[in-house]
Parts: sequence; structure tokens; C-alpha cells
Amino acid sequence: MKLIFSKFNLLKSVNIVMKAVPSRTTMPILECILIDASTNIIKLTSNDMELGIETIAEGTVLKKGVIALDAKIFFEIIRRFPDNDITIETDSKLMTTITCEEAQFNIAGKSGYEENFPYLPIKKNDCFTISQFTLKEIIRQTIFSIAANENNKLMTGELFEIKNNILKVVSLDGHRCSICKIKLLKNYPDQKVVVPGKTLNEISKILSGEVNDHVSIFLSDNHIIFEFDQTIVISRLIDGEYFQIDQLLSKHHETKVIINKKKFLNCIDRATLLAKEGEKKPIIISIKDDVMKLRIDSTIGSMQENINIKKSGKNLIIGFNPKFLSDALKVIDDEEVTMYLINSQAPCFIKDDNEKYIYLILPVNINTFR
Repeated sequence: MKLIFSKFNLLKSVNIVMKAVPSRTTMPILECILIDASTNIIKLTSNDMELGIETIAEGTVLKKGVIALDAKIFFEIIRRFPDNDITIETDSKLMTTITCEEAQFNIAGKSGYEENFPYLPIKKNDCFTISQFTLKEIIRQTIFSIAANENNKLMTGELFEIKNNILKVVSLDGHRCSICKIKLLKNYPDQKVVVPGKTLNEISKILSGEVNDHVSIFLSDNHIIFEFDQTIVISRLIDGEYFQIDQLLSKHHETKVIINKKKFLNCIDRATLLAKEGEKKPIIISIKDDVMKLRIDSTIGSMQENINIKKSGKNLIIGFNPKFLSDALKVIDDEEVTMYLINSQAPCFIKDDNEKYIYLILPVNINTFR
């Protein structure tokens, strides 16, 4: 095999597939990037058996072949080369020579044929298409509220549900829930799957985020496939029935508050200056007339601040984990946000009028901190 790339094109492709190279594995072949130049199209592939990525690398095939190279070593070699053409050449014993200008590396490769390297199980069934910008935004607006640990596997993923041509994406961690909805432009069959959060995090890093660039999403019983920009990302789905969140979404409220998002977020940010890391001090919110008073007390000191609001309904005192409020506010692009509250023990809802986004946050029992 003999291939020639520009450093820019090769490094771009290697960066993409590195996202599916496992940090630890009992299968050494998975620590490799597969370079498949068995045709005139050069494909780079990585696969950790849960997430797999295949991308087309722009280059010239002088001699066809297939090789698997240690991903970390290969990446570091390419990254450190000067900005010029790179030649990759292998011999019959899988010894690989990588050359750029006067620099030359010789590293041992491994057989990349199917009996050695696990190729991706690409089987395309039902498909829907959205813009890369939309998908990137949906992930940004929900990914922060998946569970960090795997005590409940379903909470480490996000629900993707198509119903009545609405795509609903849901994440929750037991203390909060994030929901985003978008209307699809075509008719698609109703379906739902749970996608691992790790997959969505990595997808978000690769997407261009351009409105005019699209991503096709294929669903099957066991896998989800994202196809865009000459790249295919395939992931196993999380098995199990996702939580019935509709019963959590009460339409009833006793208090409605409209508040400037930036002022609210800045106030929470100032309040958390007094919270030591690991110290679970709530931010206490007192809503009375057209003023919201925010207060935090910690071992360092105390802070309080008033913000003007538009309020309808009852006065209320309620406490929240400030991080949960801050995480939701940071991903909302509206100038003002609307909060719906029932009482000091019931969830708070932050949502827009059309419910394109809904953030549910459970309160803290402030009596335990008095």
C-alpha cells in the first residue's frame, strides 16, 4: 500500500476517528486506526465495540491496501510533522513507513482485514434528516442533565422520540430533566430509542454546526447511525424502556415568574462564589410581589441580591441547587425566561410559550439548611 495526503486532510480525518479509540481494552486491535485503501477511496475507521466511526480521508492511492496502525502513535506522528505532504507505505510484512519532508518513521502495523479488525455493522433502515446546527443545539441544550454514573444505565443516555412528526429529545439524572422539541419537515414513522450520552458528546464535537449542512440519522433495533460530511458514526443503543416523563410535566402552577435571563444567571454566578467545592448549599429564592430575592449562606459568608421580575400568582420561598439552575439558564438563548412553580416541595419548570424547551428542576428542602 502506498498513499499520499496533505497533513491538513490526514490530521482532520485522524482527529475524527480518534474519538472512538478506547482508552483501555482487552483487544489490542481496537487500539488501532484502520486505513482501508482497497479501492480508490481511503477510509479511516475506529471502533470500541460501543461506538464506531468511519470517515473518508482525502488523499491519493498509489498502491491499494489495508493496514491497522496504533492510533496514539500514528496521531502523534502526524501531529508533529511539518505542514507538507505525508506518504504512508507498507510492505508485505506490514512494516509501515511514514514520511514527511526529511522525517521518516517506521512502525509495525497489523492486518486490517475483517477477520482481524471489527468492521462497523452498518445497516441502514429508517432515516430522518435534520440540519447539523439543529442536532448540535439539541445536544448542547440537553446533554448536561444526563447522569454521570452508571447506576441506572438509561439515565446515561438520551431519549430520541419521533411522534406526530415532532422530534423530542429528553435527558434526566434524577434531580432534573431537560426536554427539547423540534418539528420535522417531512413525515416520519413514530419511533423511539435511547442514545448513549458518550455518543452524543462525540458527535457534537465533529458536527460543523452549519444550518445548511445536514445529518441523516438511521435507526434500528440495536444501533443508531449518523451520516454527514463523508463521515459515519455508529453507536449501540441503550436497552430498556425509557422513563414515563409525561406524568412529571404538570400544567398546574401557583406562581409564574418572568425574569431577565442574563441578570438571573449573573446573580447565581455571584452567589456560588461563597459555596465551597462539595458543599451543597442551596440558593434560596424568595418571590414576593415584583421582586425576587436570592440568598445563599455558607461557611465562608452570606450573599443576597434582589432582581425585578414580572410575577403572577402566589408569593413563594423555595431552594435550589444553584448549579442545576445555572446549567439550564446557560443553554437558553431567550432574553427572558419564564418559571412556573407550585410550592416549595414541587418541581420548578422553565419553559417557553411553545414548549420547544422544558427544564424541570427539583427543589431542595430548605428546612434542613436552617
